[in-house]
Formats: sequence, structure tokens, C-alpha cells
Amino acid sequence: MFSTGKELKVFTANANRPFAEGVCAALGIELGKSDVNQFADGEVSCSINETVRGKDVFIVQSTCKPVNDHLMELLVMIDAFKRASAGRITAVIPYYGYARQDRKAKPRDPISAKLVANLITAAGANRVLTMDLHANQIQGFFDIPVDNLLGNPVFVKYYLDKFSAAEREEMVVVSPDVGSVARARAFAQKVGMNLAIVDKRRQKANACEVMNVIGDVKGRACVLFDDMVDTAGSLCNAAEAIMNIGGATKVYACATHGVLSGPAIDRVQNSCMEELKLLNTIPLPAGYCGGKISQLDVAPMFAEAITFIHDETSISKLF
Repeated sequence: MFSTGKELKVFTANANRPFAEGVCAALGIELGKSDVNQFADGEVSCSINETVRGKDVFIVQSTCKPVNDHLMELLVMIDAFKRASAGRITAVIPYYGYARQDRKAKPRDPISAKLVANLITAAGANRVLTMDLHANQIQGFFDIPVDNLLGNPVFVKYYLDKFSAAEREEMVVVSPDVGSVARARAFAQKVGMNLAIVDKRRQKANACEVMNVIGDVKGRACVLFDDMVDTAGSLCNAAEAIMNIGGATKVYACATHGVLSGPAIDRVQNSCMEELKLLNTIPLPAGYCGGKISQLDVAPMFAEAITFIHDETSISKLF
């Protein structure tokens, strides 16, 4: 199957084992044998239970919640493979935690996204494979190659299958804030929908936030498009604005990463949105019994990217 001399091996820690298993199923290989646990005091322990000397190793580990535990697991695994003489180590991070701390918002702030990049590089990773970084410039924080996959094509296929061409002509893609306009515009062009923006601003200090809808959504079905959903407050407020201020008939929503912190699930379930589609870069919370939130599988896309990286061929077709 593979053209290079080095054998491909895929391992995982504890962030999202089903996702790693899906990647291996798409590749037609078995998941590597390893154990990642914690000592009584919380320190991470890692045992690699097969030889990796000279192998092309891929470690699949989202740095999702608990972020620090999963990040440390990734770093310890990278170090273990480096010391076991792996030929090349690729950190496959479907969701890159700390990505929102990519600049100094006020004096004396850290730039934690850069710190995490330094840690991954110092641990011994040779390259990184991730998806939909919150800010594209984070790729420049690394001194090793970074491949940033886009979830856009998966959502494009989903909505092309879900709605007819005639239906899509009457629909509108909505950016939930001004910062996500470029992302939403690219998506709107691919699905053949118009574009609108939810503009949020405070007229004066301590005043309530005023929301305006820029674009015509009256009498139309809309698709809110974003890169992540954390507490879901902004997303649900944007959906309400589209319906109550803009006069939309229905609101669908999609986002790459479902962080889903705190009251997020209850907010989505009680919102005016018809559904929220996420990618499975982060597992849904344990015990989630279904409702408006569901996931699309991107493990096959990551498997394809891993194949291209292993074969030393271009991954540009995935964009």
C-alpha cells in the first residue's frame, strides 16, 4: 500500500481513541500497541509495546478537555518515540488546544499557542497535522512543517446532499461575527448560497450588546458557519438575531470543533436552531443521548492525509 521504505505506524493516547481507530480502519492497519496512564499523583506514564525503530510514526491526539492532561500525554508520547529511535514522528492533532491564545489581547498576556508549538517541537515532533486552526498564523509559530486541513469540504458535501440546487439558491450562509467572514465566504461560494453577517457591538460601556444582521435573510433558511463551538452563547445569540431581527425562517448551524463547555449542550437544545453539525475532532461528552447535535466523520480525511505524508506526496487535493 505504501511506497516508502519506512513502515507506517499509528498510535493514540486517551483524548479520542475511537477517532484513531477510525483512522486506522481507513488506512487498513491496526492501531499501535501502547498504554498511556497516570501515576497516583497525576503524572503521565507511557509504555510503547512494540518496536518503532526507523518507523514512520503518527500520534493521533486532540488536545481537548482536559486540555493539559491530553497535551502532556502527547508530549510524553512524542518523547517516548524519539527515545525509541522512530524514523519520523508526526503529531496528528485534530483539535489544537490553546489556539485562541494566539496574540496579546492586552499588556502582559501570554501567547500560549506559540508556547504549545514550542513544547511540541522541543519534545521531538518532526511535523504536525491538524484541522481548522482558529488562526491561520499559528502555522508560523512552528519551526517544523504544519499541514492544516480544512473541514469545509466535509460540510460542503453534507449540504449539497441535504438540499437541492434550487433550495440552496434561496438559502444564506451567515457568519456569527465579523472575524469569521472569510471562512464563511469561502463556504458560501462552494455551496452556492448568499452571505450575511451578524454584527455585534456595544454602543457604550456597560450597555447591552446590540446585534445587527448585515445582509438579506428575511424569509430564508440560513446556515451559521463557524470554526468552533465552546459555550455556544455567541452561536445561539446569533441564531436568535437571525430569526427575530433578520426574519429568517429556519437556522441550521455547523462548526468544525465541538468544545461544548459548561451550558453549551442545553443552550443548543433549547435554541431556535434546527440542528448543529460538528466534526468528530473532539468526542461528544460522555452520556450525550442525542438531540440537535450530531457529528460528521473526518477520520477518512485524516487517513488520506497521513497516506500522502507517508508517501511524500502533495496533500493539496484535500483542500
